[in-house]
Amino acid sequence: MKTLIVIAGPTASGKTAFAIKVAKALNTVILSADSRQFYKEMSIGTAAPTEDELSQAKHYFVHHISIEDKYDVADYEHDAIQLLDELFKTHDAVVMTGGSGLFIDAVCNGIDAMPDVEPKIREKVEKLYHDEGLHGMQEALQRLDPDYYAIVDQQNPRRLQRALEVCYQTGKPFSSFRSGNTAKRDFDIKKYALLWDRQQLIERIDHRVDMMMEQGLLDEAKALYPQRHLNALNTVGYKELFAYFDGQCTLKEAVEQIKIHTRQYAKRQMTWLRKDTGYQWIMPEDIDEVVGQTKPFKKA
Repeated sequence: MKTLIVIAGPTASGKTAFAIKVAKALNTVILSADSRQFYKEMSIGTAAPTEDELSQAKHYFVHHISIEDKYDVADYEHDAIQLLDELFKTHDAVVMTGGSGLFIDAVCNGIDAMPDVEPKIREKVEKLYHDEGLHGMQEALQRLDPDYYAIVDQQNPRRLQRALEVCYQTGKPFSSFRSGNTAKRDFDIKKYALLWDRQQLIERIDHRVDMMMEQGLLDEAKALYPQRHLNALNTVGYKELFAYFDGQCTLKEAVEQIKIHTRQYAKRQMTWLRKDTGYQWIMPEDIDEVVGQTKPFKKA
């Protein structure tokens, strides 16, 4: 049986380095499941693999689209499954890693088919977000679909937007389109999540933000500022610097906000992962354990 090895964990937990070590030990390749690393214009702020890291193991779905492109989780599921069909012809195992739990789940479990949303509906929801903020969308979703509101990440604007778009488009609750059925895959799936002490993870996050600033995140954000309206740029690390460019805060305050928001994001990632009992929690040094649980296979 072919095997997909999933390496998950909160932001700044070392997923990329861990995945590369596993891929090298098994002579295989890596699929990125980080929805912001898909965009070729966003590198420093998304902690995308460096040129050195990319040279150590072949990566797919890193910088393969533009921030101007429409690309969602359904597109990713389709592309990833199609690619895996090809990769498993020459590899007995493939590694997938990233911090976007929804995208990992789509490949592992499949996703429900959702209705297309007309541009005017999308604009309506975007206006609601613009005028009333996160609180306005929360109230609207609680009214239109209390069942989904009870389980959704209520602090994630994109999740709220998507649910509201479906509600307004169809007149039915978003939850009515979620069957909860798991798609059958013709490969085995082994899922691992990296475990860190909370304080250590906070320190790693703060250090990484400082390193991003040293590496040129400010200039990267400045170059993207004219396109700040795009959904891809509604991302931690960029939106805080956009606020600085708009004169809403000092640079020091913006950097501190990046750290705070990244810690909050990491906490939501941990909550998502803990809900999935299919993950085996491992320490960052447990490379041999992951490799040892994967059957040996012929070199590609």
